[in-house]
Amino acid sequence: MKVTGPSGPAGATGARSAPAQAAASGFSISTPSVGAPAGVTAAASINAVSTLEALMALQEVGGPLERRRRAVWRADKILDALDGLKLELLEGARNPAILESLTRAVREQRSMTDDPGLEALLDQVETRAVVELAKLEGPAVAT
Repeated sequence: MKVTGPSGPAGATGARSAPAQAAASGFSISTPSVGAPAGVTAAASINAVSTLEALMALQEVGGPLERRRRAVWRADKILDALDGLKLELLEGARNPAILESLTRAVREQRSMTDDPGLEALLDQVETRAVVELAKLEGPAVAT
């Protein structure tokens, strides 16, 4: 049924095949060359990767407060490991997991802060941890 205007609906007519074929013959899909899509795809993927890397770099850098928070968190981790080590030594036991935790905490890269007082305190915590680790390694016995 076809609505033609103010006169109302018109009767259903059969499908017209000739105009449809004419419209179909006027429409064609051009096939692009093989190299064009690959180049566009490669450029899009490079752009996506560089955008992702830029976002990751921005998250990694953080501001001064973020660097300070990371440095304090690392110092807390070292102090917790030193406290665990102290308790072990008082009990007369040696737990390799505590030593490994302390070693990992000391080897982590420290975020530098803009506060000289905090930097000095962090240096003292690291130095104490390194001294304790050196004492536990024991002196090398010469034969």
